Amino acid sequence: MRSTLSYMTWPFIVTGAGLALAAFLGWEYHGTGSGALAFFLIAGILAVLEISLSFDNAIVNANKLKQMTPKWQRRFLTWGILIAVFGMRVIFPLLVVVIAAHLAPWEAIRLAATQPQEYSRIIHEAHLPIAAFGGSFLMLVALNYFFDEAKDVDWIKGVEAALRKLGEIRGMEVGFVLVCMLVIVGQLPAEKEHAFIIAAIWGVITYLLVDMLGHVLDRWGGAPQPADMARGGFGAFLYLEVLDASFSFDGVIGAFALTQNLFLIAIGLGIGAMYVRSMTVMLVERGTLAAFRYLEHGAFWSIFVLSILMFVQTLRPIPEVVTGLLGACFIGMAFLSSLAWRRRHPHG
Repeated sequence: MRSTLSYMTWPFIVTGAGLALAAFLGWEYHGTGSGALAFFLIAGILAVLEISLSFDNAIVNANKLKQMTPKWQRRFLTWGILIAVFGMRVIFPLLVVVIAAHLAPWEAIRLAATQPQEYSRIIHEAHLPIAAFGGSFLMLVALNYFFDEAKDVDWIKGVEAALRKLGEIRGMEVGFVLVCMLVIVGQLPAEKEHAFIIAAIWGVITYLLVDMLGHVLDRWGGAPQPADMARGGFGAFLYLEVLDASFSFDGVIGAFALTQNLFLIAIGLGIGAMYVRSMTVMLVERGTLAAFRYLEHGAFWSIFVLSILMFVQTLRPIPEVVTGLLGACFIGMAFLSSLAWRRRHPHG
């Protein structure tokens, strides 16, 4: 079995290159050693922020990845990292500014390079629809897990058993999200209601479209010729990329609290994304999810709490440290519960 350090070879390489690039960027911007050191430290903090906010993402990714064909596993871990680093950490913030400020892409890049404070202001003004979209999508991800009638292991037994019974009601998870949306809308100022509703509905539609595509590809998988495109292939790949994007919203927005420099944000969050991908591979190859009975449950409870916090963030700011700590608490408690179960059932 591979050692833990062997999984971290590429993350360590990217960390060294990324921190060096961050220091160089700081020197270019400020022309001083202190400026280079500041950029170096911020990049390191951003990487830690990304890892802390995305560990639950790694667990969910691993659960889906183990169902994928080896070819699509490799594609997720190669193409997927490019999409995760450059798509969500660079292109996504640029697209937000392009759409919100009605700018051409090259103009948005120029704004990020020359007027980072204005760029940050536009990003923060777009936070409401981003949080609404991410909240509705992630809530459906979590509820789909807990409402699954085929789920036969419960961690928080009374609650999870009740949720599984609710899954017998057709469309219950969508109805639950819609009710949450109505609760939030009732507390928003009138001028923000439209933006929230449209973005949240698009989150629901995106989830349903991705889920529908997965089922369609799953059916195709019964035929010999397109089996590589089955739900264990392209459908799962697409699902994971949309899921990764939704997880990334919080980290990208939170990063602007530390720096308004888009390029520094991309470096720091990109380093963190590499560790998340490596942790995903380690969880799959070592069978960690099977060994730790409740770890997956903790991840999905963390996702559910994150989705609620994203909705609440449309009403009032919530520090990223709160989001990260709550997610870590659920995963930590699930880990400890798994250890306790293994002690009671050594041959289970």
